[in-house]
Amino acid sequence: MTLNSAHDNPGQLTFAIPKGRILDEALPVMARAGVEPEAAFHDPKSRALAFGTNRADMRLIRVRAFDVATFVAHGAAQIGIVGSDVIEEFDYSDLYAPVDLGIGHCRLSVARLADDPGADALHSHLRVATKYPSLTRRHFEAKGVQAECVKLNGAMELAPSLGLARLIVDLVSTGRTLLENGLVETDRILDISARLIVNRAALKTDPRVADLVAAFRRDAEARTKAAA
Repeated sequence: MTLNSAHDNPGQLTFAIPKGRILDEALPVMARAGVEPEAAFHDPKSRALAFGTNRADMRLIRVRAFDVATFVAHGAAQIGIVGSDVIEEFDYSDLYAPVDLGIGHCRLSVARLADDPGADALHSHLRVATKYPSLTRRHFEAKGVQAECVKLNGAMELAPSLGLARLIVDLVSTGRTLLENGLVETDRILDISARLIVNRAALKTDPRVADLVAAFRRDAEARTKAAA
């Protein structure tokens, strides 16, 4: 397999992939769709953000999940993988999510301190710590509650015990992190899985993007049939 530099072709497609929880599950899916990163991508000492692939016409960029959506929506990347939570949070009109990849399953939930049952009472105004202010506001507005969102990018579980907010809205997988921090899940906002996303303009104008969508869709459909 011939691997190509991240910077050697001005006509390269840019494929944005997220750091963190989805990445390990995404790499085998990408390989089956014909996209494999260069060896440097797997080097834990590497600080590079752009990498070559087995395709001369494609490079990978590895960025934060929220930034994947921004790069693709604004056309700086033509294609990417990101959780449906990010898609729903930003709701970019130029972003299209044609394939549910069936990986990265978790949920976006409301949680409180286990010993603070009063936090479940619906008031006209609540303070909530979250990295998802848009989704959080919409969830509580549907219940007739105004949510004041305190934006945090991590350590969400500390907010209730330190008095920053009685509630948090965060990703939950097994629930172990909540339990270890004295929290309980009280409401589920959104079930999440990873999606293939593309820039709408790129999909219309570049047949390579449509070909990639078809490859990822075939793989997702094959896995669904195999699991049935």
